Amino acid sequence: MSEFSNAPIHRILRKAGAPRVSDEAVEELRKILEEVGIKIAEQAISLAQHAGRRTIKREDVEKAARIVLRSAI
Repeated sequence: MSEFSNAPIHRILRKAGAPRVSDEAVEELRKILEEVGIKIAEQAISLAQHAGRRTIKREDVEKAARIVLRSAI
């Protein structure tokens, strides 16, 4: 079971300018966003632990996103 429903993914694609979106495209983007989100969360946890904290802060998520997205390019 996915953490994301399809409706918000449809809205994201429409907001990006897609006039029509197939269900398969929505499902694929949903899977990719979930995978990337998990990688960012794992990296944020690692950053907080490295700093000696158990609480994940906004800064951890921001830095984790930069690290993960940079490595994806």
